[in-house]
Amino acid sequence: MPVRALVSTVLLLVTPLAPAAAGEPAAVTAAAETPPLYDDEAGGNANGDDPAIWVHPTRPGRSIVIATAKEGGLYVYALSGAQLQHIPAQLPPGDGHEPGRLNNVDLVRGFRLSTGVKADLAVASDRGRDQLRVYAIDPAAAAAGRPPLKDVTDPSVPFVFNSTQEEVDEARTAYGLAVSGTRVVVSRRHQTTIGLLQLAAAPGGKVTYHRVRTLDLPATFPLPDGTTWVPCAEPGELPQVEGMVVDRGTLYAAQEDVGVWRLRADLTGRPVLMDKVKEYGRQDTYDPATEECLPGPDRGYGGSHLAADAEGLTVYEDGDHGYLLASSQGDDTFAVYDRDDNDYVGQFRVAAGARVDGAEVSDGAMVTSVPLGRSYPEGLLVVHDGADTPGDGDREVTNFKFVDWRLVEDAIDQ
Repeated sequence: MPVRALVSTVLLLVTPLAPAAAGEPAAVTAAAETPPLYDDEAGGNANGDDPAIWVHPTRPGRSIVIATAKEGGLYVYALSGAQLQHIPAQLPPGDGHEPGRLNNVDLVRGFRLSTGVKADLAVASDRGRDQLRVYAIDPAAAAAGRPPLKDVTDPSVPFVFNSTQEEVDEARTAYGLAVSGTRVVVSRRHQTTIGLLQLAAAPGGKVTYHRVRTLDLPATFPLPDGTTWVPCAEPGELPQVEGMVVDRGTLYAAQEDVGVWRLRADLTGRPVLMDKVKEYGRQDTYDPATEECLPGPDRGYGGSHLAADAEGLTVYEDGDHGYLLASSQGDDTFAVYDRDDNDYVGQFRVAAGARVDGAEVSDGAMVTSVPLGRSYPEGLLVVHDGADTPGDGDREVTNFKFVDWRLVEDAIDQ
């Protein structure tokens, strides 16, 4: 698919925060949005999922947003929301095999390539091929509004979790992703496994990786009444992790039907369940006719802040303090926790504004506290919108919303 540069988009002035009704989360509005992505053949099977914000080292107003679109590949946007670059996903390795499907993306700073050059990298999980894809970021190109990413993935990178292509085609592959220095934490689709990978320079300025260790989160959970809870899923599937973020050596991992775990980023030590989804302990039943889980009775063991699925996690750094944000996909809100003690702080949603719609069923999110010019003087929050409007008939349409952090801060303080 050809690159579409400078696609028209909307950039708005900051909209005043609407006061929240009693008991309702505060509402913030987006300042800009990216062009729609269509998850059908005509749209290149592009289904938005996870963003990353790369901050330009000398011209922060020329920073970029890098976002995954699953089979649609990777997209790069200016802070206005205009598209700068599109990199298609990898083709299938052969007939009958799965094509590339980029799921999550994060950033590595100052990685030394085999050429001796230091480069910032965008690293994405390819759940179709069970690999990582790695892209070097060109600051000069980003500042000039040109396509800034170059694929530097070593051609011989190994599978992340599987041993053979036939196993890869079973779809238990690399899924969620978070960077920790030059290491990458990757979750496994339809499993509770999390893997730790070490990036390494390869000949010719390429990048490869090797696996350090894995850890399995629980798949069953003891309840106070003496019973054991097994989260509902399709037969053969376990409660998977997708949203993850590393902060000061701590990994936060969102197990979608369970809650948010806190553990060491090197995957040693004992994981602690920091917060539970509201549906925790509710014994739903899988219906093969609808391929959905039918809700069981609420036994009161769940949390209060996250409605399944628990999804994208991101950290706002304010010196030594700040916030952990978690996408509460089931009720279209974001839960906010104190970065230091993980105490719950508040809740907000991204609502429709005068010209930009809100964000619903949000998967990925990323925030930065770095001032990004006059539009985002205290930082930027980018969130996935799983139901962009206006729609186009029955086509599934997604995109990404850009939110001025000042509005989120006001929402937290209410």
